[in-house]
Amino acid sequence: MRAFTIAWKDMKIRLRDRKGFISMLLMPIVLTAILGSALGGLFEDGGSLPDTTVGIVVSSTDDLTEQYVDKVLQGEELKESITLKEYKTEASLKTALKKQHIDVGIVLPASWGDSLIKDDIKDVTIFSDPEKETQSTIMNSITSSFINRVKSVSIASEVVSKELTAVPASNQNIDMTNVIAGLATELSDIASSDLNVVASEKDGKEPISGMQYYAAAMCAMFVLFNTTIGAKSIIQERKTETLARLMSSPIVRSSIILGKFLGTFYFSFLQFIVFVLATHYLFGVSWGSNILQVITLGLAFSISVSGFSMIIAGIITDEKTADTVGGIGVQILALLGGSMIPLAAFPSSLQLIGNIAPNKWALDSLVKIMNGTDWNTLMLPITVLLLSGFVALFIGSIKLRPR
Repeated sequence: MRAFTIAWKDMKIRLRDRKGFISMLLMPIVLTAILGSALGGLFEDGGSLPDTTVGIVVSSTDDLTEQYVDKVLQGEELKESITLKEYKTEASLKTALKKQHIDVGIVLPASWGDSLIKDDIKDVTIFSDPEKETQSTIMNSITSSFINRVKSVSIASEVVSKELTAVPASNQNIDMTNVIAGLATELSDIASSDLNVVASEKDGKEPISGMQYYAAAMCAMFVLFNTTIGAKSIIQERKTETLARLMSSPIVRSSIILGKFLGTFYFSFLQFIVFVLATHYLFGVSWGSNILQVITLGLAFSISVSGFSMIIAGIITDEKTADTVGGIGVQILALLGGSMIPLAAFPSSLQLIGNIAPNKWALDSLVKIMNGTDWNTLMLPITVLLLSGFVALFIGSIKLRPR
């Protein structure tokens, strides 16, 4: 019971600290709003092509050239993203590109479409603005895809036509010329259609939004700050001899250590719950359909954070040193754990090193819960967080000195 009394006393002291309230609750909510709104587009599923203004010079027209311009560049899939401007000469196209009137320039040589059928492909020239490399790459890909499609149709038509002409037609009323021409047309229509004979199904999980990700990231990072805050409170009591007097009282040492541990645990878990509720009702953040998973993860993470606070308090004796080391350490762990930049943007070596950060296990688990997951998936991160917390508590209790 003495341990719970000590924990509740520490809890009330932190709740009365207005500066701590602002930094530990209001700050993560504000950062979540800013990051979630500003970077939310990076997490959208699929996404659309960037708006691109394409200048084009058509030296001569034929069926395939018209198909490329009208059915590909201005087809149903691309017309909302691509604005097409026609120019008469390559010089005028380059001028428009230089003045940034267009993002990408395309020059189709004379008889370009006919050359594709005859397997004597003439090069398409694509001019790009160095600042619009993405748009240039996309246009290059679209053009290459069209050329490859036409070549496939041409080869298929040639092979089938050879087979047809090899069939004796003396007693058959077959017009080979019309059959071959019709075959080529049908193959071309199929190649340019949106027909998809491969059925694909989603796994039932919807991608999380930027607001969801940064809500989980800020929650993990700011709860992690309690490692420093919890340690500093113990160091302050050591400096003022409060801890020494407490240790010399009839209260058992283990109860005192457990009370200090629980004080940080209470505040960490309260901060976690308040943040989850605040982001849900203020920003509409969905934390998943299983609230029990969220609570369990929050408990495990709070235990881990509280344990590490005991290690810092046991090893470091100076408050300023604890503040500096703890602050820098938390920032490094926040970065490695994906709280600032999504881990997917890191090289595999850094992603592996990130496993040392408790907030990485918490963040990754929260994202999975938001996406919908089962308990088996959460067993490893919960176990890691609990073990790290209790091991840290054990080490910290050994190292902790009243003076």
